[in-house]
Amino acid sequence: MAQELREAIKWINGELQDNPGANVSLLIDQASRQFNLTPLQTDFLYREYTRKDIRPIPQ
Repeated sequence: MAQELREAIKWINGELQDNPGANVSLLIDQASRQFNLTPLQTDFLYREYTRKDIRPIPQ
């Protein structure tokens, strides 16, 4: 897994821990820009975080 994707997952998980009701789609969008993710990496995050509403992704 690429380092920027790991950092994005860590950041999203931290945000969800601080605010469990946060909008996951908005967090993924922000992380995508902040960590310069590729479209495939961003799609991966959308799939994993919206899959049966499982959160957070294990690191």
